[in-house]
Amino acid sequence: MLIEVKAIRKTYVMGETVVPALCGVTLSIDSGEFVAIMGPSGSGKSTLMHLLGLLDVPESGSFMLAGQEISELSEDALAELRGSTIGFVFQQFNLVSRTSALENVALPLLYTASRGRQELPKKILEQVGLSGRIHHKPNELSGGQQQRVAIARSLVNQPKIIFADEPTGNLDSKSQDEIMRIFADLNVQGMTIILVTHEEEVAQYAKRVIKMRDGLVLSDEKNSGNERRVLRTATNLAVWPAALAPAKRRGRFFFSMFEFSAHFKQAFRSLSANKVRTGLSMLGILIGVAAVIAMLALGAGAKAAIEQQLSSMGTNLLVLRSGSRRTGGVSMQSGESARITLSDAINVQKEISAVKQISRSVQGRGQLVYANKNWNTLVNGVDPQYASMRASEPLIGRFFTEEENLKRSRVAVIGQTVVRELFGDKSPIGESIKVNRVSFQVIGILPEKGANSFRDQDDLIVVPLLTAMRRLLGKDYVDSVDIQVVDAEHLEETQDQVQRLVVRSHHLPPSQTDAFEVRNMAELQEALTATSRTMTWLLGSIAAVSLLVGGIGIMNIMLVSVTERTREIGLRKAVGARRFDILAQFLIEATVVSLAGGLAGVALGVGISVLLAQFAGWATQVSLQSILFAAIFSMSVGIGFGFWPARKAAALNPIDALRYE
Repeated sequence: MLIEVKAIRKTYVMGETVVPALCGVTLSIDSGEFVAIMGPSGSGKSTLMHLLGLLDVPESGSFMLAGQEISELSEDALAELRGSTIGFVFQQFNLVSRTSALENVALPLLYTASRGRQELPKKILEQVGLSGRIHHKPNELSGGQQQRVAIARSLVNQPKIIFADEPTGNLDSKSQDEIMRIFADLNVQGMTIILVTHEEEVAQYAKRVIKMRDGLVLSDEKNSGNERRVLRTATNLAVWPAALAPAKRRGRFFFSMFEFSAHFKQAFRSLSANKVRTGLSMLGILIGVAAVIAMLALGAGAKAAIEQQLSSMGTNLLVLRSGSRRTGGVSMQSGESARITLSDAINVQKEISAVKQISRSVQGRGQLVYANKNWNTLVNGVDPQYASMRASEPLIGRFFTEEENLKRSRVAVIGQTVVRELFGDKSPIGESIKVNRVSFQVIGILPEKGANSFRDQDDLIVVPLLTAMRRLLGKDYVDSVDIQVVDAEHLEETQDQVQRLVVRSHHLPPSQTDAFEVRNMAELQEALTATSRTMTWLLGSIAAVSLLVGGIGIMNIMLVSVTERTREIGLRKAVGARRFDILAQFLIEATVVSLAGGLAGVALGVGISVLLAQFAGWATQVSLQSILFAAIFSMSVGIGFGFWPARKAAALNPIDALRYE
């Protein structure tokens, strides 16, 4: 016995009204039968067909299909069984309007693991007389042709049973006769046909007629006129290729590349059918991704600029300076309590093993004169080691030597700003300039370091330390000492050692230990870098808010799409789609929207970054990481915000979805 039901019941609740659709129906159907179920509207015939076709479940009673109790199966198991055992032909055809006849027929193949069946949809369409219409969309076909497509779709998975609900209700008499001849011929080939109709003429094609009223079976009789009608109308339809294997079940989460690509294709078609709505939904993602990339580019550019400036400070540096001690609540000027002597710096290098090299420094202002031009700038007297410690090796010319320092030679290395102000386009190498009326020969040009928040780092002149002390500034002490440590691990330890050494050398009491201060340049670098990093992420986070707004737009379009395509969802479930299949389909569509918007946003973001650099003069740096971050985040937004609409679609009951208006 193929189908056996005993005392099945089904009621519908409409507000406060309870409508009994089936009231304890009992019947059985053998394999190979052609059964017509008749009755007036409201008799329960369609409800019975939906239950037998596994589109709905009875509230009570027993339903055995091929010896298996249906009440024991899960929703996904029912979907698998529908896909491999049952084919449906609906009165309203239920064709997907945006796809061709061939793709409509191939729809059930998306939900099976069978191979070698890709040519079958075309063969079946040819068998039902649509060889010249396979690439036409439903709106380009007549009613009879659309129903033939629906029949071909019901056959593509070689089902054991075909359920037809009023298959000729919307057709003219000629088309009706053609469709019923197809059903009759399929039954002759051994196909079980269960047909719901209210027309006696259609029921005459069946071998058995079941009449219903008020949810009960009134009569169940053999149709003696069926044999003559079938012989007169048979078409000799030969649908099944001899080597065709039946459809197979898939694993729980099987998802073939064929199905994946088909869903992507469907997604593009669905979204392109509503271009304006889709474009507006993509706009939020596009703006969000563009903003994220542009903001991260600004942050990365600022970070690179800071790192470039920090590199000019040198690496693993400590700076010893005179402190500003407080006396009687009054803060004294730096250097008032104690001066750093030349011997202090020498002692630091001799007594502390972690010190690699030192450079003493004195500073002051100087008036520079060359020909008829003059310029006031910073005069920096340093040791020759300054060049390597402060990344100040001249781009052109050379730095002065220790011998020139000891001889108090009048040689100078000048910054880029001084070059522009005094020499313009002329080379300054070998030229003589006056610094506070003292003549100096220019022997080198310092590398460009740019301006920071304190001063222009290129507006200075560097001369030998002893020359500055004795010939220019008249100082017998140094203003600061740059101390380079062998590695970063010894910075804090060396900092404490230097502090204790100079305090001890000057015989200062504990109350005056603040007379000297040792600054750790690495800490300053780390603080500036951390600040830049924080600003970068802050800018990126602010821009990401627009991505979330774009995600809300995607959720909106997906909810509308689920509502508009409810009948399509019901159809897909009727031909074997599981909850996971529907969920994956709508998630793919959400991903397509977000990915398309994301890619457009990447292009826009890169363009904005370039424009900011070219016309606004802002430092920008677009990195591959920021592009990947924005693209992945946009996809995550699409999947995240598309999940609820997709889950809502997957949870729809097949029969409720098919009945949706």
